Amino acid sequence: MTAADEYLAARNGAGTIDLGARGRIVVRGADRKTFLHALLTNDIALLASGTGCYAALLTPQGRMIADMNVFELGDVMLIDVRREVKDALLQRFDQLIFSEDVQLGDVSDAWGCVGVYGPQAAEIAGGVVGADLARFGPFQNARIEHGGELVVAARRDAMGLRGFLLFAAAGAMPGLGQALQAAGAAVLTAEAAEALRIEAGEPAFLVDMGDDTIPTEAGIESTAVSYLKGCFPGQEVLVRIRDRGHGKVVRKLVGLTIEGEVAPAAGSAIVAGEKEIGRVTSAAVSPALGKPIALGYVHRDFVEPGTALIVVSGDARLSATVVELPFVR
Repeated sequence: MTAADEYLAARNGAGTIDLGARGRIVVRGADRKTFLHALLTNDIALLASGTGCYAALLTPQGRMIADMNVFELGDVMLIDVRREVKDALLQRFDQLIFSEDVQLGDVSDAWGCVGVYGPQAAEIAGGVVGADLARFGPFQNARIEHGGELVVAARRDAMGLRGFLLFAAAGAMPGLGQALQAAGAAVLTAEAAEALRIEAGEPAFLVDMGDDTIPTEAGIESTAVSYLKGCFPGQEVLVRIRDRGHGKVVRKLVGLTIEGEVAPAAGSAIVAGEKEIGRVTSAAVSPALGKPIALGYVHRDFVEPGTALIVVSGDARLSATVVELPFVR
């Protein structure tokens, strides 16, 4: 199966991605919700058993340390995060535990995860684990017994598609992956998954966001930040941008359609006239649009859809146009 076939399988049916390389942290203790609520950007205190949210941890200056999926399982919280920042996140949490009843655990190696995405994801994943996942709302989760093994199923839409994460003991993951494939899910390569993600306009941490990124710049503020929850590190910076700056930041992540047949490399300069006004962070050739597309940061004077720019990729100067995200709805 080619990358094009895998792409179409996810768009029209279901595709799977092995997410075992991500990090997984468990947070136990009676004070786990109040502890995380005081640190993360979203409202953790309101999470009931079987719910969750997308959130970030910021520096006092409003820069991102990590973004994460948070799932409240009823007696423990499960945090799904990039493995590259997992140790730093654990260390930061540990340093901030004083008298709270909070215990941290790293289950990144003990547990694995597979993602299932597409219009048939609920049917295929639900059929494999024996649960009606079609009824799950975003971030809803449940423990399920499958073949004598415990599986945590959680809805987490991504790449513009309905999606589900299936967490289980590492030893159970090969069988779970084989069952999903036997049920009709295609295995997505990194190339196909990246094309879907960029088409959806979804920034990835350590790719389109980093430790110099403010959530408002990356466009994740509406999903990752609650202004009703009370104080958290970096809140003052975000509120000042919202209230005094009217939401304006110096740079903003935008989508670019690009003329030609080859996607520019990450880091390629974005210029207006002869002035560099930004950089590409990720790019792919869009199967849906039949042309290269890119995500990149540009100066706030150039964020309007329809703005004509140039992407400098090697010796080539590629015509580009700012477009509204997502590229594909």
